[in-house]
Amino acid sequence: MELTYTQQGDYLIPNLALPEEQTSIGKYGMLRKTYLKNHRKGMYASLTLSGGLNSHLAEIDRTARERVERITAQFLETSPAPDKATDPLGWTGHMNSLKHQAEESVLAELIYS
Repeated sequence: MELTYTQQGDYLIPNLALPEEQTSIGKYGMLRKTYLKNHRKGMYASLTLSGGLNSHLAEIDRTARERVERITAQFLETSPAPDKATDPLGWTGHMNSLKHQAEESVLAELIYS
């Protein structure tokens, strides 16, 4: 690895930059980032300095979305929703309730641990 330098007055400053990873981070990834930044400062600094923060956040986001969908489907099997055509508001409320229950368990298990 070859280092390049920039002249700043009388000093040579190394041109250091972390590799840029182009990954999209969704809701759960951003929640994890905020949690790490505020409560797990050592882990956050380590991931940032090693360049693995974005990949960690993308993985957490993908896993959390998959688990929320799977848990919601399991809840739907045990507690079927009302007919969407006859009771659209009841159906929406039931589905929102199931999703919030699933998110609550995923947030405790993946994001805030």
